Amino acid sequence: MSERKKILLRLDPAVYDAIVKWAGDELRSANAQIEFLLRKALGGAGRLPADAKGMPRRGRPRKTPAADGAAGGDEVTDVVDVTEDAGTAGDDEEK
Repeated sequence: MSERKKILLRLDPAVYDAIVKWAGDELRSANAQIEFLLRKALGGAGRLPADAKGMPRRGRPRKTPAADGAAGGDEVTDVVDVTEDAGTAGDDEEK
């Protein structure tokens, strides 16, 4: 990934607090919310550069499969219905 530009931004404290609250509502950091708003404003004004890369994806990066093709450990391979005959485990004999 290319280096991202670092800037110093001075904001009115009330504006910053509003951005932080809005960011929290959308599960973003304040920095990501500011970038989101700037991109939205640039796009709306027709000034977003065509070569601008997209916003980084939210959340954790996806796990890549192991090189040998084995599952990464988080993958569910078998599903068992545990609701059927609940409480009868070990009761194989007829009474």
